[in-house]
Amino acid sequence: MMFILYLFFTALLALFTVQDVQDAPEPKIQVAESDLLLKNGKIIDGTGNSWYYGDVAVQGDRIIAIGTSLNIPAKKIIDVNKKVIAPGFIDVHTHIEGDEKAAPQAENFVYDGVTSIITGNCGISNTDIGKYYRYLDSLKLSINIGSFIGHNDVRKAVMKMDNRQPTPTELNQMELLVEKAMQDGAMGFSTGLIYTPGTYAGTPEVVALAKAAAKYQGVYTSHIRNETNKIFEAIDEALNIGRKTGMPVQVSHFKIGKPNWNRSNETLAMIKKAREEGLEVTIDQYPYTASSTTIYTLIPSWALAGGQNNISSNFRKPAIRKKIIAEMVGDMKRRQRPDFSYAVVASYKANPAYNGKNISQINQLLKRPKTIPAEIETILDLAEKESAQMVFHSMNEADVEYILQYPFTMVTSDGGLREFGVGVPHPRSYGTNARVLSHYVRDRKIIMLEDAIRRMTSLPAQKFGLTERGLLRKGLIADIVVFDPNTIKDLSTFEKPHAYTKGVEYVLVNGQLTLAEGKHTGARNGGLLYGPGYQE
Repeated sequence: MMFILYLFFTALLALFTVQDVQDAPEPKIQVAESDLLLKNGKIIDGTGNSWYYGDVAVQGDRIIAIGTSLNIPAKKIIDVNKKVIAPGFIDVHTHIEGDEKAAPQAENFVYDGVTSIITGNCGISNTDIGKYYRYLDSLKLSINIGSFIGHNDVRKAVMKMDNRQPTPTELNQMELLVEKAMQDGAMGFSTGLIYTPGTYAGTPEVVALAKAAAKYQGVYTSHIRNETNKIFEAIDEALNIGRKTGMPVQVSHFKIGKPNWNRSNETLAMIKKAREEGLEVTIDQYPYTASSTTIYTLIPSWALAGGQNNISSNFRKPAIRKKIIAEMVGDMKRRQRPDFSYAVVASYKANPAYNGKNISQINQLLKRPKTIPAEIETILDLAEKESAQMVFHSMNEADVEYILQYPFTMVTSDGGLREFGVGVPHPRSYGTNARVLSHYVRDRKIIMLEDAIRRMTSLPAQKFGLTERGLLRKGLIADIVVFDPNTIKDLSTFEKPHAYTKGVEYVLVNGQLTLAEGKHTGARNGGLLYGPGYQE
């Protein structure tokens, strides 16, 4: 019965989406000769509607025709042999800062069918968005990129790593930074309230800065303050910020950790209730039971105030170290964890030999007792030198599947640009979309193929104002992916993450073939994605 209701709801949603598209004025394009004609495809247009067989014609960076048996001359014709033709996937939750120059061809995203991403999530971004966009434009990446303005870096620019509330002058300075970023094209305002210095901010500060972004029709997107024992309070805070600012809300990488496993029905009910009350709230999710973030998130935030120099100093003081260990032991009890074997080092520059090993294993290498306090000592020793990027196996598959079935859950990676073979990163940077399409659509049949593609295309495009992307429609930009629904597969694993998705055969970015016959062409035709407040 629930599945029948799900099908009905999905079809109804698609009907309204199509009506909105039909009501929009159609751009006038002269059809003489197309640059590329994709023939004989199983067209899934991004609305959630059923697939149909047809062709897509592209001229320049636009779709100029779509339909059955198109009779349009073309410089290049590709018979896709009944493979799926869909809009390019849009990943609205990524972190690419610092890796743009090292991996400008964005192979890990392109092979997974992704044509557009938004970075600057979790409160972490460049503070000068105009300068950052100019830098991206000079690099000419293979995918389209937009960015949020991040709370943590805005706060750091004005208040450094201080653990206190801002003065009125400091708050005004932060508001001006947010406004300038929105004028330069930021998509909205992001927070990472689990990270320093954002964790030091009270809700009123976040509301004030979000209002600065709301002036320019930005979206409020948040890595909420807690995703484990206090998750209900954290979700409520995010929803209240949306209510107080009048902003659309996106709750990032929606999940639930111990001790609240199997309560995703309750957390999701909060989202549904807020929508019923009129709050424009949606969520996103990566389809894995492990997260990835810094080792600092294991440590009480008060002990991280002042930055790395203070961290190193604090950790060497016996009284402070004793207090930190006591709090972390208590946290492990609340999380119902017997040890830190769930916490795996993905990248640690101070000692790359630790990459791929969990904290319990590293603790044993150091010949320390197999106790939680000893493992905490190991964590503090690592963090004293520098941060480590971690993978945390902390979620429950039943919750992942339940959240994925919600119609307003977008598919995102929370990943970055990856240099092939470097470190032991989370596989989500390589295989997020393919994992949904293979494991959850084809194998588990948790959601339908057409709806999965809607979550990857028109849903994020609508939420973040990408009005010319996310659908296969005449006149829209030709960001397109062609894949085989029977063979698409994520090959990246936690043990061997550096593996590209298989089954994606063609990818067009702004009309240019970026992936052809399953191989990256070297094309770097990506553009910039500007928010609604952009002022040239």
